[in-house]
Amino acid sequence: MQFPDFIMGLPALDIPFPEDVVSARAIRSDAGLMVFFTFHQDITLPPHSHGAQWGSVIEGRVDLTMGGKTRSYRPGESYDIPAGTEHAARVAAGSKVIDVFEEPDRYPLRA
Repeated sequence: MQFPDFIMGLPALDIPFPEDVVSARAIRSDAGLMVFFTFHQDITLPPHSHGAQWGSVIEGRVDLTMGGKTRSYRPGESYDIPAGTEHAARVAAGSKVIDVFEEPDRYPLRA
């Protein structure tokens, strides 16, 4: 499943991955940033932390590690990462994920 055209028409984000690895479209407000991620290749995100994050898996699989424990999330499942919590992730190619960040400037919009 592809995200609908109107979502793909949202602004792209300047994320630290090439577009052929991960593509991202976003809605930003003063209160937060909602991102529609499409993972075209397997990706591993090293341990990091930031403001609060909530996410939901639409397709594929996200293996999220927090507090030394790893859990796999599949379509229809969501996760909540409290602000400042160190976490790492492995996301399978073909996954589609919606993430909401409390930080509206977590990633800049691509010009």
